[in-house]
Amino acid sequence: MHAGKTVMMKPNLIAAAEIDRLDTWAKYSAPMCGSCVSSCCTLPVEVKIKDLIRIGIVDEFELGDPPKNIAKRLQKEGIVERYNQKSEIFTLQRMSNNDCLYLDRKSRLCTIYEKRPDTCRNHPRVGPRPGYCAYKPKEVERERNPRTLDRF
Repeated sequence: MHAGKTVMMKPNLIAAAEIDRLDTWAKYSAPMCGSCVSSCCTLPVEVKIKDLIRIGIVDEFELGDPPKNIAKRLQKEGIVERYNQKSEIFTLQRMSNNDCLYLDRKSRLCTIYEKRPDTCRNHPRVGPRPGYCAYKPKEVERERNPRTLDRF
């Protein structure tokens, strides 16, 4: 060290994607999911009527009803954010922090994993950047938000 000068060391940074910047997304490999904060579960989830039936929020008997009417009911119930009549795609509502309605806040695991929509089943093969995911290691999220640390 030189007298009067402070040498700053760069902290070791763990690469973490920014959800809205696809160029920061990482090439996907299956082991990544176990160490991620489930950042993919903060993306908008677009679903078809068959997904809503599988999840159990639409009954098969409702298939005779106009999808627009089903969408209105689900919007009132806070399950669907919007419905695109032309494509017949429903967008699931998200929590205020952008988490999927079906993501457990503590475990960061899907509460309907066995019944999850095709969008989720096919991610990241299909999505905003196929073959890539918005990987955020759990450690990085804790550094940014110390309130997520477990209390002793």
